[in-house]
Amino acid sequence: MSAGEIRWRIERGRLFPLHRGVYAVGRPAVTQLGRWMAAVLVCGPHALLSHASALALWRMLPARASDPIHVSVPSTRGPGRSGLMVRRRTGLAEGDAKRCQGIPVTAPALALIDAATTISAAELEAAIAAADKLDLVDPESLRAELERRGRRPGTGPLRRILDRATFALTDSELERRFLPIARRAGLGRPLTQHRVNGFVVDFYWPDLGLVVETDGLRYHRTAAQQARDRVRDQRYAAAGLTPLRFTHAQVRYEPGHVRETLARVAARLRGA
Repeated sequence: MSAGEIRWRIERGRLFPLHRGVYAVGRPAVTQLGRWMAAVLVCGPHALLSHASALALWRMLPARASDPIHVSVPSTRGPGRSGLMVRRRTGLAEGDAKRCQGIPVTAPALALIDAATTISAAELEAAIAAADKLDLVDPESLRAELERRGRRPGTGPLRRILDRATFALTDSELERRFLPIARRAGLGRPLTQHRVNGFVVDFYWPDLGLVVETDGLRYHRTAAQQARDRVRDQRYAAAGLTPLRFTHAQVRYEPGHVRETLARVAARLRGA
């Protein structure tokens, strides 16, 4: 279309400018998907939705209309666009550019790496968990991707979260760290590796009917593992026992939370 033809359609309410050269057709209001697509289109060929905007498109984070839109463009492109967070980059690897709902976007792993420097640690951890749940990228594959890319912005925060999320103690170190926590919570020494209801449990207080199990891996437990855990907890409850679960990372990094939970549960059981 010529400039006159476009102007004629704008004047008659058939086109509505969103960015220079990008228009909504028929109505001025567009969805979040429309805003993302318009942002990529105005940034030209090879532009990709990226960073937190890419996470939102992949459904790893909630989409908020108030958030700025992030777009990555080749480093040879001109100045940025008003109202957009335009990032310049070089050397996209094969598979880094994808399409989601028709919108050019960075691949899930790259979106996580990019966004790691722009969102909070809590949001980043939630995005990693969502990526695993949605089968976009699991923690093991993400860890391999970090090693492949080496040191670059974003890899450090991701490594720290993944290391903590997949943290596992040896049996002896787990006991060495957990038993003082239990003692400070007012509990006596438990039986360890004791058979209860057909299962070998990590920690057991017979006088309270309290069973504590610990999980070495926080993320990416298989469906079969999760099903076995539920069956164990259900059998404990059916036998009148109280099951509690903590991760190894909680024992190592969040002892205050573990202690407080144990103390409150023990107080309730003693009262009962």
